[in-house]
Amino acid sequence: MEEEKVISYSHVNIYQSDALVLSDVTIDVNLGEFIYLIGKTGTGKSSFLKTLYGELPVKEGEASACGYNLVKLKKSEVPHLRRKIGIVFQDFQLLNDRNVYENLDFVLRATGWSVKEKRNERIDEVLTELSLLHLSTKMPYQISGGEQQRVVIARALLNNPPLIIADEPTGNLDPETSDEILKLLIKINREHNTAILMSTHNYGLIEKYPSKIYAVSNNSITPEKGIYVRT
Repeated sequence: MEEEKVISYSHVNIYQSDALVLSDVTIDVNLGEFIYLIGKTGTGKSSFLKTLYGELPVKEGEASACGYNLVKLKKSEVPHLRRKIGIVFQDFQLLNDRNVYENLDFVLRATGWSVKEKRNERIDEVLTELSLLHLSTKMPYQISGGEQQRVVIARALLNNPPLIIADEPTGNLDPETSDEILKLLIKINREHNTAILMSTHNYGLIEKYPSKIYAVSNNSITPEKGIYVRT
């Protein structure tokens, strides 16, 4: 049985405005895989991730994410694509004018959940799974950075996406909290069969929790050969 691909890029060139950032990108990510994306700042990691959820257009090559052809992607299709991709940002990007519960409700309403009872039920499910229900009435600035990142992961899980993109999710956290966040992502990967694509500079975490690696350097993305394959 052929594995389901949530990301499939073949000979893709990625641009920021008119500047070529990455060339000849060829990468496949299957449902249920956990992939690290490594590379120095400015090498194009974030540009690549932005193409996956329609923030940057793909103009050259063949590219798909979660069943959507990114080369032919229409603006009207972008919200539908993003419902299939959970995004975890380094700087959280929570709305500081509303509490945790309202942050999650905002996402569900924006992605088409029109029935309040169903939204409440889904929010309770996700907060309970991540042991966050006790924080539901807290404002983001009232909780720690680690707790905020767990809320962001909860937000990413709301629509049961086949793919979660984590862009430097431990970049603003201390080592102990970083360890907890990565263990949570691995748990989600295994229990939900969710593909996780995580960009990181934290090689200590990669060594502790090895998995497949792609390296971004010299304007390209290549599989990294070595010991980091989790069994």
